[in-house]
Amino acid sequence: MPKYRMRQKLLSIGEDYTIEDESGRAVYKVDGKVLRVRETFVIEDMGGREVATIREKKLAIRDSMKILRGGDTIATVRKALISPFTDRFDVEVEGGDDLKVKGNLLDHEYEIKRDGDTIATVSKHWFTIRDTYGIDVAPGQDDALILAIAVALDEMAHDPDEGKGK
Repeated sequence: MPKYRMRQKLLSIGEDYTIEDESGRAVYKVDGKVLRVRETFVIEDMGGREVATIREKKLAIRDSMKILRGGDTIATVRKALISPFTDRFDVEVEGGDDLKVKGNLLDHEYEIKRDGDTIATVSKHWFTIRDTYGIDVAPGQDDALILAIAVALDEMAHDPDEGKGK
């Protein structure tokens, strides 16, 4: 069973939702900030402490989203390659080993790897509830960072402006 449960495509500006653990207990809250020029999501623990902020940054060549903690960028998620059968993203981790994401983002079936080792798996197969997917994070990982990457990937995969030359 996965460590966390998320509901698919609830990431719209101004919409808040919770990330639950495997027992269904709310452990994080995602706050979609309204009235911002760029898309921003803040992940907080249930005590209201910010564990990560995700900000979209439109680039000339490819879109990216930055993940911040305490105002400092801790990772940048970038599209690496999109093909008909698989999506690939690179995650540049500040002061750490970069991550690779490969799989089908729209179907929420992908893996996050570091140096070829899977550190997180995202899948809908664990659930019978529609629009729900799980995130299984390997022990010893930065769970908040992995969840922030999943939020960023969900937003990037479902971006309505994608492919319109923005």
